[in-house]
Amino acid sequence: MNFTRWSARLPGTQRRTAAQTEHPVSPDLRGEGAPVPAARAEQLTDDAPPVPAVDELPVRDVLDRVPALVALVHGPEHRVAYVNDSYTAAFGVRPVGEPACEALPELDELGLLPLLDQVLRSAKSRTVKSRKTSNGRSYTFTCTPVDTSPKGHGGGVLIFATDVTDHAEAAERLRASERSQRETAVTLQRSLLPQELEEPDDLRIAATYQPGGTEAAVGGDWYDVITLGGGRTALVIGDVMGRGVRAAAVMGQLRTAVRAYARLDLPPHEVLQLLDGLATEIDANQIATCVYAVHDPNEGRLIYASAGHLPILVRDESGTVVRADEPTGPPLGTGGWLHASGSVPLGPGSTAVLYTDGLVERRDEDLDEGIASLERALSGATGTPQVVCDRLVRSLGVTADHDDDVAVLVLQHPARTGPDGDLFRNAALELLGGVEAAPRARAFASGVLTSWRFPADLQDLGVLAASELVANSLQHGTPPMRLRLRRTDRRLIIEVTDGDDHLPRRRRAEPADEAGRGIAIVATIASGWGSRRTPGGGKAVWCEFALK
Repeated sequence: MNFTRWSARLPGTQRRTAAQTEHPVSPDLRGEGAPVPAARAEQLTDDAPPVPAVDELPVRDVLDRVPALVALVHGPEHRVAYVNDSYTAAFGVRPVGEPACEALPELDELGLLPLLDQVLRSAKSRTVKSRKTSNGRSYTFTCTPVDTSPKGHGGGVLIFATDVTDHAEAAERLRASERSQRETAVTLQRSLLPQELEEPDDLRIAATYQPGGTEAAVGGDWYDVITLGGGRTALVIGDVMGRGVRAAAVMGQLRTAVRAYARLDLPPHEVLQLLDGLATEIDANQIATCVYAVHDPNEGRLIYASAGHLPILVRDESGTVVRADEPTGPPLGTGGWLHASGSVPLGPGSTAVLYTDGLVERRDEDLDEGIASLERALSGATGTPQVVCDRLVRSLGVTADHDDDVAVLVLQHPARTGPDGDLFRNAALELLGGVEAAPRARAFASGVLTSWRFPADLQDLGVLAASELVANSLQHGTPPMRLRLRRTDRRLIIEVTDGDDHLPRRRRAEPADEAGRGIAIVATIASGWGSRRTPGGGKAVWCEFALK
């Protein structure tokens, strides 16, 4: 065996050569021609002791003392030619001359026998990292081609295995820690998302959330559905930049804040304005994108504001998909910017989709291409909101090993006909003011509620509520004024709008007071009441009665 031809290929070994130097004898400069003392002359003229070259080292003794596992096989059957003491200590005595498939079963279990064939054919070294053997240890195997015949005509493979058990166990502990952190973040993320979506009267809604694959840290995607009262519904979806528990925690704070701000019944852009300030206070280095939208069945539109988020997609009853691109403001947490509200039609038979970038963003394509793919998928997706939601996720190629979180919110405004349509009715009366306004409002409310076949007690409560709301508007509001009655399959809604933007509040009237009891009466007899400013100026005051 020619050791010099393959010893340099062994991982961790180096070829060392002896360096021999000659030291010429110099004449003594203190006296010309003076003889050099014998002892000094001997010191200057003797050569250094010779250092043995690598070629002269006994190969077997070297390999027997190597702490790594070494085995040598030769021929197409990989017959065992040699195993060192470390190999024997690890796997036991191995018979020389037998094929590796029989004599080295541990290599067969690790799937290394095909690798030996490949090394023998290609005459190139191959390495496989961190393979765990039956003895519980992990090794990195390097297979190197060598010449095993004296004349160099035979082919063999030197198998060199380094024990990497400590490194493998440390890596596994690290992976286990990462898995634990990921599971914690996913659990936190899911716990902060709504466990059950609120169910508005006029909309059918479904949502899905899918965390990224096992190699991706969970993000801060979230969504929510908030019933505002008076038949209106707020919808929100957002994405906190960043990964892990921190992003999920920030997401939870923003989602809680959105629900609180939504109860103020503010326009969408004002809600985002408040969120922007809060996001800056939570973490000045953390930003988030968000869309906040409000659906009013009386208007048949979706009023929304976007803070750097992707556009809402709406498919109408004919299948045409509209992209609500404008207006879009900067992300939350940037501070100092003003947001604006926009609107997109959402009439009966329409479907809208709110989503995060994980659904449409891919590394190998432009973002607009991903949104266009979603538009095509939405145009052909029919069925219930949950069916549409699942089809969109599948159509966009989202799988369990997806590299980003995905959140999708699908809402439908059903087109109701027949008996189902009788359960959703609207009626409105323009009030011109004057002393005849209140009697007209009472007569109108009584006639409408009777035609809707409500029980007598509910008719009386509805007429009383309408009378008090109209009287409050006549006393404190300004024209134009309107009384609107709306029924759904779950509730009766009475709303009065006027041109004054001063919102009423419930207060305790003293016994001697002649006014101040209208809102208190409405709050007492109704299931709920509220007020809000309208986009064009003015206000709307409403109350609702739950239908049993």
